[in-house]
Amino acid sequence: MTLKDEVAAWIAADPDADCRAELTSLAARAETDPEAEAELADRFAGTLQFGTAGLRGQMAAGPNRMNRAVVMRAAYGLIDYLKTKVDTPVVVIGNDARHHSREFALDTAAIVTAAGGRALLLPTQWPTPLLAYSVRHLKADAGVMVTASHNPAADNGYKVYLGGRLVTDPERGAQIVPPYDTDIAAKIATAPPANAIPRAEGWTDLTDDVMESYVAAIAEGPSPAAQIRIVHTAMHGVGSAPALAALARAGFTDVVSVEEQREPDPDFPTVSFPNPEEPGAIDLAKALGAKVSADVVIASDPDADRCAVAVDDPRTGWRMLQGDELGAVLGETVARDLAGRDGAPSGTDAATPATVTPATPTGPVSAPSPVIPPTLVNSIVSSRQLGRIAAAHHVAHRVTLTGFKWMGRVPGLVFAYEEAIGYCPRPDLVRDKDGLATAVLVARLVAQLKAEGRTVVDLLDDLARQHGLYLTSQLAVRFTDLGQIPVTMARLRAQPPTALAGNPVTRLVDLADGFEWLPPTDGLLLATDRDDRVIVRPSGTEPKIKCYLEVVSPVAPEASFDDLTRLRAAAGDRLAAIERDVGAALAG
Repeated sequence: MTLKDEVAAWIAADPDADCRAELTSLAARAETDPEAEAELADRFAGTLQFGTAGLRGQMAAGPNRMNRAVVMRAAYGLIDYLKTKVDTPVVVIGNDARHHSREFALDTAAIVTAAGGRALLLPTQWPTPLLAYSVRHLKADAGVMVTASHNPAADNGYKVYLGGRLVTDPERGAQIVPPYDTDIAAKIATAPPANAIPRAEGWTDLTDDVMESYVAAIAEGPSPAAQIRIVHTAMHGVGSAPALAALARAGFTDVVSVEEQREPDPDFPTVSFPNPEEPGAIDLAKALGAKVSADVVIASDPDADRCAVAVDDPRTGWRMLQGDELGAVLGETVARDLAGRDGAPSGTDAATPATVTPATPTGPVSAPSPVIPPTLVNSIVSSRQLGRIAAAHHVAHRVTLTGFKWMGRVPGLVFAYEEAIGYCPRPDLVRDKDGLATAVLVARLVAQLKAEGRTVVDLLDDLARQHGLYLTSQLAVRFTDLGQIPVTMARLRAQPPTALAGNPVTRLVDLADGFEWLPPTDGLLLATDRDDRVIVRPSGTEPKIKCYLEVVSPVAPEASFDDLTRLRAAAGDRLAAIERDVGAALAG
């Protein structure tokens, strides 16, 4: 078919009047406008690919964009796949507050119902962790979450979880991995045109009882050790109501919201990019924290699966913790609590009770069976400090490929994190990152430290004295031409830097060949003679190459606050030098 024929066929089959009009107008302009012609060609350059991240892309008409026609074919392929595995598949469906999210969710429910499945539709505009929780809680065979998480306002996505009769523990309720993604994609490829896909009413509209159950579960635990003031921002997403409800239920009632960002708004008017990690994204929250003398600032990303934390650091003033810093203090908290009140080591061959009740501050921690030790997990691109923390507490530790689809599948998991502010503190409830359960855990930790006359910064300094100073950063290079990403990776493999911050590179590992116990993945690892490390990999969800930088400096156990201040400054300078060297290598 010619492009003109493809466009005409797609318009004829598109069930959405706005998309039909949009494509018709674009096709007409493409006759005389080269920019419109290029845009039209890109929209028909292929079909938006379904993978381990499901679907994610810009909302617009055409097969290479996110729209009702693409989503309907994805829903058709998913239920077609599920029907080859189980009778009457049960699918729970949720959506965030982005443009068209509810339409995509309703289309999915209608297609599942028409195909003979049972569709359970969550109330509108709820967070991703609730969907992940519902898959396990409702014993659903699959879950669909319509969200683009922290992507720009123009994007949307379609995330799939499997559980119920398809996937058994410990993987039940986790995001899909191969070969599930390719099997579902193969079914999507056989889907008929969107207007030929049957839809039917008759799905089940779930009530707020599911949310009440989830909030009660993540709030379970001891009362606050001290009263603290929390500033919270939902980043214009869906995290405000459930976060405030969970914190209040856990005993934290002095919570001040950033009003400008409290209510869902799919246009994200106060931020240029709705990701707490982006510069300036939580400036309003930090300013409010300073104004009201808060003990901590907690930020959810738009679908509330990620959590960012800011503290008043005596060295710098209010600043957001790096994802690895928060991962370290939360990992320390969970590992210490697993050891129990008497300090006995956990994760050994000794019998482990079904539930370990910690002294502070997380609440009940469900421990795995004695055969499978409690395990702390982080992704390969995250800091190596969690491994040191786990060893100090005699707790098992695992490293996986990037993404909670891998971390959530580790047997014995009690805590997992990745540096991109994603944390899984309650894997018994949510086998994925959960910004709401993390918010409760952070509040308990800050309250406990305050009761001891200490802060999160004090805990970070203690970890440095015990394990060395681990400082991390990230360099991300965005591409408009996606074809340049593999070209850049190939060039880096052929001509890697021989030194970083003036220190020789003594180890070079092509992760595509596999690394230690990890399967092959597209990436490159470089390490220097000072044990500094860089990992370079293409992003799985954004048009970027990401570089994960880490420097390690020894610290004396008796190091003072001033000593650590000097060490942190020196390590920061070395990290900045590494960033410059890596940036130059990527630029060629």
